[in-house]
Amino acid sequence: MDIEVAKTFLEIVRCGSFIAAAERLHVTQTAITARIQKLENSLNSKLFVRNKTGAKLTADGEVFVLYANRLIQTWEAAVRDLPLPEGINKILHIGGEVSLYKPLILNWVRELNKNITSHAIKTKIGDSITLLHQLELGLLDAILVYQPTYWPGLQVELILEEKLILVSSTMKPTPYIYVDWGTRFRQLHDGALQEYASAALSFNLGPAALQYILNNGGSGYFRARVVQPYIDKGILERVSSAPEFSYPTYLVYSHIGPTDELNLAIKLLKQIIATDCDWS
Repeated sequence: MDIEVAKTFLEIVRCGSFIAAAERLHVTQTAITARIQKLENSLNSKLFVRNKTGAKLTADGEVFVLYANRLIQTWEAAVRDLPLPEGINKILHIGGEVSLYKPLILNWVRELNKNITSHAIKTKIGDSITLLHQLELGLLDAILVYQPTYWPGLQVELILEEKLILVSSTMKPTPYIYVDWGTRFRQLHDGALQEYASAALSFNLGPAALQYILNNGGSGYFRARVVQPYIDKGILERVSSAPEFSYPTYLVYSHIGPTDELNLAIKLLKQIIATDCDWS
C-alpha cells in the first residue's frame, strides 16, 4: 500500500476535514479525495462520512487508524535501518527506559557490539508504553522496563531488583521531592508516607529529580546504586529509618522463535548483571 495514502488518511483524522488536510499536506482537495477513494476501494470499506462540518470516521475507519499508524511506523523504521552498513547481515533492536540507560543499557550495548559483530545494534530509549508498543509491532527485539505488560507471545523475566532509598542534600535537605517511580511505588509510598503523598514539587523522571536536588537541595527517593557515589562524596546522605522500596526491572521479548543472536544478547545481559557490583 502507498504510505502517502496512509499518511493522508491520518491527516484527515487529525484535522477533521478533507479541506484542512489538503492545506496541511499542500495538495489539492481533489488529490486528497482520490487518495481516500483508492484506499477505500482497496479495503472494500467506507472510512469517512463527509458532511458540512468536515469528515467523521466510520466504524471501519476507527479500526483502520491502528493499522495506518502501524504501517507508517514500520515504513519509517525500514527507512532508518536500510541500507545495512557494509559487512552487517542483520539488525538487533533493543530498548529500555530512560532511567536504565546508565549504566545497564550502555554496558549491554558495549557487550553486544563486542560479541555480535555480524549485527548492527539499534538502541531505543523511551517510555515503557512506547517501547512495549514497538515490541508488539516487531520493531524491537527485546526491552528493559519497570512495568511490563503480559501479552500473549511475550516472555517477561525479572532481570534485576534494585532498592529505592530516601536521600537528602547535606547542604539543604528540604523540600521533599516526590519522584514518581510508577503505580506500584505510588501505592507503597503513599501508604507508608502519607505526609509526603502530596508534595509541592514532583518529577516523573528520576534523573531529572536527582539533578534538581544536586543543584538546589531537597530530598527524595532514588535507586541506591545511582546515589551511592554522591553519598560517598558527602553530597547526599541517606535518611535514617526511612522505608525502602523494591524496584524490579523486567526483560521483555517475544518467546516465539527467538534467534540465536537474541538468545546470546540475553545471556550477555544476565552476565553483566551477575558480574557487576551490587545493584541494590
